[in-house]
Amino acid sequence: MATAWLVLAVGDNRKHGGNGGYDDLPSEHYSWDSSVPHHGEIAEGDVIAVWDKVSLLGTSVIEDIQTGQAVKEVFRCPSCGKSDFQPRKTKSPKYVCLKCAAAFDVPVSATKPVTTYRSRHGAAWVDMPGVLSGAELRALCDKPRTQHSLRSMRWERLSEAITATGATTTVAIADQAQRAIAGGHRRTTVRARIGQTPFRRQLLESFGENCAFTGPAPAAVLEAAHLYSYAATGEHHGHGGLLLRRDIHRLFDLGLLTVEPETATAHVSERLHGYGTYTQLHGQPLQARLRREHREWLTAHWNTHHTAALAG
Repeated sequence: MATAWLVLAVGDNRKHGGNGGYDDLPSEHYSWDSSVPHHGEIAEGDVIAVWDKVSLLGTSVIEDIQTGQAVKEVFRCPSCGKSDFQPRKTKSPKYVCLKCAAAFDVPVSATKPVTTYRSRHGAAWVDMPGVLSGAELRALCDKPRTQHSLRSMRWERLSEAITATGATTTVAIADQAQRAIAGGHRRTTVRARIGQTPFRRQLLESFGENCAFTGPAPAAVLEAAHLYSYAATGEHHGHGGLLLRRDIHRLFDLGLLTVEPETATAHVSERLHGYGTYTQLHGQPLQARLRREHREWLTAHWNTHHTAALAG
């Protein structure tokens, strides 16, 4: 069974062990460090489900995890030295210790070295605000009563619970991303996060402010998409890219949106059925003038994803 992690992200209010909080952007990345229980158990390919204590925010699949070293400031109770304390809403002193019940206004501060972790999971992110409540999410955890910020659960159970709500959302993207990441060479396709300024500028000059699948769009929402795995080669190939709207880029990277080689028309995966915004693109010609090189790369992209789908 696939592993999923329920992770807590509540902006500046997310504080663990008396520390000063973390830098989170739920749809893109999540940060934690070695002071957090289960810190070393989360792995690439695991599902990440982000919540805010009240309800689910969304789900994705971890593409990679960046690690580093840092010196962390921690705060402790001046009476017992523990870090389990909380601010009080109305009473004074400001804090109360959950271990020894001491009340105080100023915690004791100290520093310690930690290993930092930051997941990158933007490619397969699906917004699911409020689809499951906090109580429902807690019940799905392997240990429902745990108070840890990183809580393990089985993806199959979480997927079934999301589907059972009948909400207009999908869990198929996470399943597809897991297979892509687990497939070795296909993982680099999911990881291709394009930001090279010269490459993007070249595409804007060639195609104008147009998404190859959907047509005119503001430059701010257009990304320079390699039609091949740039992460694998590290090279820019002539006529090897197109401008894609950000959501279209993600679906293209995951193989849920491809181009039929013979007709040069959009092919939308059955996994996206029910999403009219995307299914209406099925069978439509691309909105960009393709060169021979584009067609060759798009054919390779088609073969990669459709051959794998037939094999699976």
